[in-house]
Amino acid sequence: MSDDSEFDPYFDSRDDAGKGDPDSTSKRLRRQHQLLWSKPLPNGDPFDLVTTRKNCYLFHESDRGRFFLSSDTVVPTFRSWLRMKPITEQLSPDELDEFQVLNHSMAGAMVFPGERRPGSLTINGARGMDLRIADRMDLTLEAIRRHYAGEQSPLSKTLDNYRDFFELFEDFHGYVEHFLLQDLVDERGETVRLFTPFDDFGVTSALPQTVDAYRAYRDEATAFLHARNRRMADWAAANLR
Repeated sequence: MSDDSEFDPYFDSRDDAGKGDPDSTSKRLRRQHQLLWSKPLPNGDPFDLVTTRKNCYLFHESDRGRFFLSSDTVVPTFRSWLRMKPITEQLSPDELDEFQVLNHSMAGAMVFPGERRPGSLTINGARGMDLRIADRMDLTLEAIRRHYAGEQSPLSKTLDNYRDFFELFEDFHGYVEHFLLQDLVDERGETVRLFTPFDDFGVTSALPQTVDAYRAYRDEATAFLHARNRRMADWAAANLR
């Protein structure tokens, strides 16, 4: 493979981001997203993503529609969240650094439609602003599962506004398979594996409330990140020639 197609799931997206946000400035992160997700949809239609459209991170246009995708870090460490300082300040810098390196690997990144549509926030914006989701991928995926099932979640309005994107993957199974999220669901692919005890989105905040709760969240999250990185590496070895 040429250098620009070398796939490394443990590449730290901050390494080539300069002083910017890796989700928008890391060229290697964008290239690896392009390599992973430019593949046939469940019905066999191609889903090729290009980086040549001006002012667009990744772009797809076909009979299935026009999609402007952006990257988002989806397994937060909460290190920079002011409301989490009473918790994170009790942890050692080494603990936080180790988690933060892993959450900037490929397993910690996803792509979602990046353009803001009338009537709602972007998916990235909505999942970060609603504390019942708190930027967490496990809770985001549970909301996406409910979207496909016709059930309600804190993200229902936003996900409905991007219904055409989710229709590309036909159903929840298709979405999970396309984005290599199998390690975040049970063996049957029907139930999301949540990182913390779940109260059906009934609690006001999904943030860990104690140091022990934070560490339990971190342990579940890092197990998922390692598993997804291995899955991505296996997929790349079999499909990127």
